[in-house]
Amino acid sequence: MPLPRLARPLALAAAAALALTACGSDYPLGDEQREAAERSTSNLTGTLSGSGSSAQGPAMDAWIAGFGLLHPRVQLQYSPDGSGAGRNALLNGAVQFAGSDAYLQEQEMGQARDICGPDGAYDIPTYISPIAVAFNLPGIESLNLDAATIAAVFRGDIDTWTHPEIARQNPDVELPDLRITPVSRADDSGTTENFTEYLHEVAPDAWPDAPSGTWPGGLAGENAQGSAGVVSTVTRTEGAVTYADDSVVDESMGTVNLLVGEEYVPISGEAAATAVAEATRVPGRAEHDIALHLDRTTTAPGAYPLVLVSYEIFCSSYDDPQMTELVKEFGLYLVSEEGQAASEEAAKSAPLPGELAEQARAAIESISVRD
Repeated sequence: MPLPRLARPLALAAAAALALTACGSDYPLGDEQREAAERSTSNLTGTLSGSGSSAQGPAMDAWIAGFGLLHPRVQLQYSPDGSGAGRNALLNGAVQFAGSDAYLQEQEMGQARDICGPDGAYDIPTYISPIAVAFNLPGIESLNLDAATIAAVFRGDIDTWTHPEIARQNPDVELPDLRITPVSRADDSGTTENFTEYLHEVAPDAWPDAPSGTWPGGLAGENAQGSAGVVSTVTRTEGAVTYADDSVVDESMGTVNLLVGEEYVPISGEAAATAVAEATRVPGRAEHDIALHLDRTTTAPGAYPLVLVSYEIFCSSYDDPQMTELVKEFGLYLVSEEGQAASEEAAKSAPLPGELAEQARAAIESISVRD
């Protein structure tokens, strides 16, 4: 029998927790890793530390477990503190890579050159996942909503589930007479940046605020720390609604179907991949920086444009040859078919499109030892 929706990520998280806490062990994943070491021909050793996106958490747990079996003598550590915290940690030299649901901005690219050498750091897409608009309305598994209505809900302009705009788009649903409690992220979050970018680009009149990883002040509702925090708040608050990576949404919660063109599109990895196929490279970047501009206003059939492309941000060069080799091997595993399959199994992510995966491999191969 397959594990429930949350069981696989939690089981893998337990293994990853060992990787973070068992610093005195050569095999922090336990007997399976020890046995793999006895069979392995890999000579790769060292400790690799990262920090960042909590949305990446379930996928990263799977990657740590998978890479740990391929290279059992490597110690891998990842702290899911949020995208902004991860980028700051990399730019301050505290970790060797950052997981981020938003690519480096211009100011950050300048800081990266101080830490990573003259070519700075590269944004490498590794994880594609839809962002769910998820709610706690017992007995209701899905609702149809357009971007303007979602924006009005999160601004507090629509504050009851029986509001005419919600009812109009869901004529066959018996809506409860409950107040809406919007729940946003308290931390600097790439998920927030992707969510607000979607609202601003698709419904700019309803969401005039510029996209940001920090939630606008003065709006109605509650906030909580990290993806787990907002999901936990919603699951214990009837009538609440939030936005979160689909991999962490509790199976008891309902999700929104987005209006795209003239159809409402349910959330899925396949629909997210369809939207990412419409993306273009951000202009003015280095050859191997694969920052992507997503077309949030796409009307492509079956596309779900409320999607995040999450990146591993690696330095373009490292001082230490051993660390350079370790970073490259880990990066190549992430974008490999095996690594992408592990992420899909653990986190319901969509695999990287073929051309994007090839670009990512070339970028990782270009990482060098600093002179």
